[in-house]
Amino acid sequence: MRPLMLDFQPPRRSSPLGWGLLLAGSLLVLGCVALQQHLSQQAEQQQGHLQNTQRVLTGDNAGKPGLTPAETREQAQNLAEMRKVSQQLRRPWERLFAMLEAMPKDNVALLTLTPDARKGLLRISAEARDLESMLEFHRLLEASEELSDVSLLNHEIVAQSAEHPVQFNLSATWEMGDANP
Repeated sequence: MRPLMLDFQPPRRSSPLGWGLLLAGSLLVLGCVALQQHLSQQAEQQQGHLQNTQRVLTGDNAGKPGLTPAETREQAQNLAEMRKVSQQLRRPWERLFAMLEAMPKDNVALLTLTPDARKGLLRISAEARDLESMLEFHRLLEASEELSDVSLLNHEIVAQSAEHPVQFNLSATWEMGDANP
């Protein structure tokens, strides 16, 4: 009798699906490498722009060619935008919100707060149960350390409601200070 040879694993043949997956994986790797190189080039360009801006700000242009007028305008615009963001971040946001949250809320409800950090103004829309509550809220805001020049812009008694609440708008100067108390 001949020896019996059992082979439970037939030889593997490559299928079109396998080749397709290999090709797709290779293309994905190449795409990632190209994207990484593109992002590296952009980062280098931004670093160069930042260094140019720093040189312009410090007046250190020794050995470097001058900037074109368009580049100078672009850098001036970028610098103005950076200053605007920096000014907004320096505002004492936490102190403002803490002061407003600590105020008595029995007779006055805040509806909207519209801060303009660039100009240092704050507009408050609120609703009070009566005129006395509105005036007391105005006095409390005026006495706060965070706000000054609190002005009543307008008020309106809501006649349609049975309680006749007073809706009003205030404007105040928001004091500049360090964001970290």
